[in-house]
Amino acid sequence: MLSLTNHTLEKLEMLLKTAGYKVRYEKGNFKTNACLLQNSKVIVINKFSNLESRINSIAELTRELEIDYKLLDEKQVAFLQQLKQTNLQL
Repeated sequence: MLSLTNHTLEKLEMLLKTAGYKVRYEKGNFKTNACLLQNSKVIVINKFSNLESRINSIAELTRELEIDYKLLDEKQVAFLQQLKQTNLQL
């Protein structure tokens, strides 16, 4: 289970940034709280969503992405593996 803090959000954003993804917060008409723009490494988060929604949305997208572990440091690899394990337990 992820803690719902700004620190967790920052860790998720840094993990994606290191993996080559760009996270943007914008207003939009999309129904979900986040989306991955096709054929690009840009993730758009609804800027009006609360902290819990932001963390859950980014975590869900991160679980589905094919991230090259070679780009990440040891702590980020451990965090990503923990994130993917959390998905299996749900």
